[in-house]
Amino acid sequence: MKLKQQLNLFSFTMIVVGLVIGMGIFRTAATAAKNAIEPSVYFTAWIIGGFIAFCGALTYAEIGSRMPVTGGFYKVFSYAYHPSIAFSVNCVILISNAASVGGVAMIGTGYLFKLFPQHQFSDIDTAVISSMAVLTFYGINLLGLRLSSLAQNILMLIKIGMLLLLISCLFSYTNYAVQTTEAVKTIAQNGIQQMSWIQSLGVSLIAVSFTYGGYQQTINFGNEVKHPSKNIPKGIFYGIAIIIILYLLVSYSYYAIIGFNEIKTENEIAFVLINKVFGTQGANVFSVLLFIGVLAYVNALMMSNPRVMYAMGEEGSLPKIFTKQNKKTEALTIALTAFASLCVIILFFAQTFERILNFSIFLDCFGMIASASAVFILRKRTKHLDDTGIYKMKLYPYLTIIFIAAYLFVGVSITMQTPDIALTGLYVLIGFIILYFLFMDKKKTVEKIEET
Repeated sequence: MKLKQQLNLFSFTMIVVGLVIGMGIFRTAATAAKNAIEPSVYFTAWIIGGFIAFCGALTYAEIGSRMPVTGGFYKVFSYAYHPSIAFSVNCVILISNAASVGGVAMIGTGYLFKLFPQHQFSDIDTAVISSMAVLTFYGINLLGLRLSSLAQNILMLIKIGMLLLLISCLFSYTNYAVQTTEAVKTIAQNGIQQMSWIQSLGVSLIAVSFTYGGYQQTINFGNEVKHPSKNIPKGIFYGIAIIIILYLLVSYSYYAIIGFNEIKTENEIAFVLINKVFGTQGANVFSVLLFIGVLAYVNALMMSNPRVMYAMGEEGSLPKIFTKQNKKTEALTIALTAFASLCVIILFFAQTFERILNFSIFLDCFGMIASASAVFILRKRTKHLDDTGIYKMKLYPYLTIIFIAAYLFVGVSITMQTPDIALTGLYVLIGFIILYFLFMDKKKTVEKIEET
């Protein structure tokens, strides 16, 4: 079925911006700074991260234009690779999304704890409160409730408004922090085991990659953009450019007002910035708004990911039980329960935001590399579409190769920083491949018995 081309340049640009801008910038900038041996690493990571996102978005736009898909990347994987790869990588992406839910819930919990400065909260406390947020929206989704598009639009306005507020502090605050570069280098060398500039950049890119995530969803719009050969690259360029500018300005606000040394010692840096400029009351209001935004994000992923499991259950790559729905509420009870359980397990397995971040991005490396590589196969198998008005990116295959190389670099950086997390991620991937063959062999045996 050919989709109508209804999205103009402005609409597609806003979609790109909306897909990428999330809640990470309110926390990951601190993590990126902690892993940067000097400010040049910190800001370079944000620029390179944006360029990687640009390369990836163009790659996924062409994949979506050549093969319009629904239900995530599963059909692309199953078309380009062996079904076992489609199954295992898609499951890995689901677990990565569950880790992202846990990580974002932790961001919100950290800001919520700022409202109670007299208490000292442990990592277990953070995991428990974050789990309660996940379980709350698990219960809401079981009741069949959904966020309306109006609520999502309001949420987007709140997020943009909070970013603009952080940026405006640059112009409304005069008591800027004194930057002591030499002190930064000393702290960095003692705390990060004398990493080289390149090593430091690789580790900083882990947090930056999480913040820029979302552009891969352009795969779903490749066939719905008017004049795709012109508007898709323009929309992605404008959208990513807007995002890079916003992220750089926010990061510079943290740097200029809080100071590079202090960013390394703070987690909820947006609270610290707002507190310096607008006082404690303003910071408290900001924290409440951010927590609301986090909860809405958690709810959105709790709604979408079980539907991918449902689609896999319908196609037979997961047991049929994942298609079970509540007759009254139409909630996907089994899939929803499985996804919520994954979120909670990961929260208590990792306990800290940094470990969840590394786990999520390491799993993402598999999905990003495998999905982006599919464009090479699709180009060969869908040559007949080349002159039909679909989007074909320029500078192919160089942009895709840069994107793949960047995620290999990030994956190696995670392995060097947290080898136990990387090994766990590798076990998860291998485990799903083994599970596929065990499940499919059993399924084929049952089908043969039924036939006889």
